[in-house]
Amino acid sequence: MTARRSRGDGGLHWDEQRQRWIASVTVGYSPDGKRTVRKASGKTKTEAKAKLKEILRDHDDGLASGPVNFTVAEAVTSWLTYGLQGRDTETVANYRTLSDKHIIPALGARKLRDLSAEDVDRWLMGKARTHSTRTVRLLHSCLNRAVKFAQARDKVKRNVVALCDVPEGKQGRPSKSLTLDQAAAILAAAERSRLYAYVVLSLLIGARTEELRALVWAEVDLDGDPDNGIPPWIAVWRSVREGGDTKTKKSRRSLALPKRCVEALRAHRVQQAKDRQHAGTTWIENGLVFASKVGTPLDSHNVRRMFRKIVKDAGLEAKDWTPREMRHSFVSLLSDSGVPLEDIARLVGHSGTAVTEAVYRKQIRPVLLGGAEVMDRIFS
Repeated sequence: MTARRSRGDGGLHWDEQRQRWIASVTVGYSPDGKRTVRKASGKTKTEAKAKLKEILRDHDDGLASGPVNFTVAEAVTSWLTYGLQGRDTETVANYRTLSDKHIIPALGARKLRDLSAEDVDRWLMGKARTHSTRTVRLLHSCLNRAVKFAQARDKVKRNVVALCDVPEGKQGRPSKSLTLDQAAAILAAAERSRLYAYVVLSLLIGARTEELRALVWAEVDLDGDPDNGIPPWIAVWRSVREGGDTKTKKSRRSLALPKRCVEALRAHRVQQAKDRQHAGTTWIENGLVFASKVGTPLDSHNVRRMFRKIVKDAGLEAKDWTPREMRHSFVSLLSDSGVPLEDIARLVGHSGTAVTEAVYRKQIRPVLLGGAEVMDRIFS
């Protein structure tokens, strides 16, 4: 007669369908009174009982072993779906693209509990051979946060990704600036584009592309106050970042407008009025300076696509230039013209709080004049 198993040893039975031995034991009860059962399977009784003992040891140590078949792909998908609440939509889209293109194809089928530090090291080293260090860091961050998210939900007992260092990747493409001749060619080519005023402001006042996309007419004064020595100006108070704030608090600034900027914005406002009239009831009013033909915000892809056409029309290689490099060009052109670096830093919003405080008090002054005066001289 087969001896009865001792109390607390759990059950052991043969699963005909799976053709495996199943060992199980009750480890407690849920808040609604249902039993919490841990199970393990094996080809032999000994293997099944050994696996169950390992699960019970982890349970006694307070470590969640997680579901056996939960995969890396499921962990990443769960993090993308539930772990990025409140993040900027473009950030989420970027993380999703990185995950779909690099993480899930390479590691997605791996069971999360079986993922090892060696697996992650090999994967990162492979990516480092073909991608920049920044991209490799982002990939490591995405996987690390996905596994950490799963760990917090008892899907795995430890995060092996956190144990792995990020290898050096390929040399990234360094940012560069336009020469004066190239900048002039870009401005000339842009005159035929709807993006002309955008390009003029990027090059002549050094505003970030995310700041210009959020610029509203209420923050633009094309007349100024000549009697009190106040020139035309714009207030760079916001951006398209999450929450609408600028990159840093020090980035909030008021900038005087060179004459070419004023002329470009006046023409742009006339064109926008025509767009509004043509769109009729389909126009969506957002008060934006730079908007689509129906008033909706521009996204980074819209700007990049139009800018590349301008670059091509200017006789330059379109793939070699991005909109953000107009800001680099602004800094370079001012520096070449003898403007002190301290003044340049203030103009691009890197340091100084006087303008920030003035803007929050909704006072026009102080307005930074240096950039406008030099740009009027350069492009006169």
